[in-house]
Amino acid sequence: MFLRMIRGALFRQRGRRLMIMATVALGASVATAMLSVMFGVGDKVSQELKAYGANIVVRPKGAAVIQDLYNFKQEQKQQSYLQESSLGHIKTIFWTYNILDFAPLLDADAQVQGKNVRVVGTWFNKHMDLPSGEKFDTGLQHLRGWWKLSGSWPKSGDNAGAIVGAKVAAAEGIKVGDFLTVTKDGHTAKVQTRAIVKTGGEEDQQVYTDISVAQGLLQKPGAVGQVEVSALTTPDNELAKKAAKDPKSLSISEKETWYCTAYVSSIAYQIEEAIPDSVARPVRAVAQSEGIILEKTQLLMVLVTILSMAGSALAIANLVTANVMERAREIGLLKALGARDRAVVGLLLTEIVLIGLIGGVGGYVAGIGLAQLIGHLVFGSAITVIPAVAGIVAALVLLVVVGGSIPAMRFLLKLRPTEVLHGR
Repeated sequence: MFLRMIRGALFRQRGRRLMIMATVALGASVATAMLSVMFGVGDKVSQELKAYGANIVVRPKGAAVIQDLYNFKQEQKQQSYLQESSLGHIKTIFWTYNILDFAPLLDADAQVQGKNVRVVGTWFNKHMDLPSGEKFDTGLQHLRGWWKLSGSWPKSGDNAGAIVGAKVAAAEGIKVGDFLTVTKDGHTAKVQTRAIVKTGGEEDQQVYTDISVAQGLLQKPGAVGQVEVSALTTPDNELAKKAAKDPKSLSISEKETWYCTAYVSSIAYQIEEAIPDSVARPVRAVAQSEGIILEKTQLLMVLVTILSMAGSALAIANLVTANVMERAREIGLLKALGARDRAVVGLLLTEIVLIGLIGGVGGYVAGIGLAQLIGHLVFGSAITVIPAVAGIVAALVLLVVVGGSIPAMRFLLKLRPTEVLHGR
């Protein structure tokens, strides 16, 4: 009898039922889209921010201490170097797939066309065959993809290519394609200008060459002054901050959690383990900015979800109350025939919950599609579908449907059969 009454109620007042269903579907679709983006936005936002620079700098252990104390940049004061041959070890750490790009830098104060200029040796485009069998392309072009160039990046294997800072080019009248003579302490190299860069920063006053050119000028084969690393990281929490101060202060369980989570300090620690006599330190300004942006983005998603579900609850409250008022005669008759308030409330709640779940399923499917649309429009890639979102949305739909029905249930409990049925 109960099921027959439910089935009959679902097919009566179809317009009202469809409106409730559509309201739930709309709220569920927005909630699904926002939650899916929120759970998947961390890596997306972090990867987008990586286009603007490195978040870890690796330096020789001895040079790092002196540079921190005196904050110097002159290459002649640097006595210790990393080895270029060891840089591939960066891609052997536990979080190897989180290492997006890296590039070595080696400074040399030299003369370009007879003028004193800072020459920076680097990898523009480097193809690496790693011991693991993985192929990896990295270099300054990947790390500084936001640079505005007049010309083109030197290609892989182009040891004679150079990128000239805009101020140097303007002062010396250098154009793309011009050959330059670079000298230092009697050592000479010839390079050709592939591009002119303008960033508004110190890069405008420098000349970038292949790292072999800087090594030749310094007479230090295989030397690397520092390495800039761009890694995909997890925002810091209290554990990460504690580990950043002193990893030895962590308990065994804390260290396992920290080591196996992609915190910037954890990845830096693992890089130090991989490269002999190195110090890897996070660029705190970049790392903290990533965390702040990510937290605010996720907070925005949560607020939109809450507001959408609150709006759905209000709409459902109005629709269900109107539905109960229209069915006052039917409800009064049920009560007059002996139905208890609990049974009547259970009947109506079952109807509304079933309608809400149908709308919730439709909203979930639409929300997944909306999340993919947001992913492609904003990040240029799909958003990963996380099964937990389905459970969260189901709980939210149930909460909204039941919560939105409370005013109607209160009205129902106050109905008196004698008053409703009088004169009918």
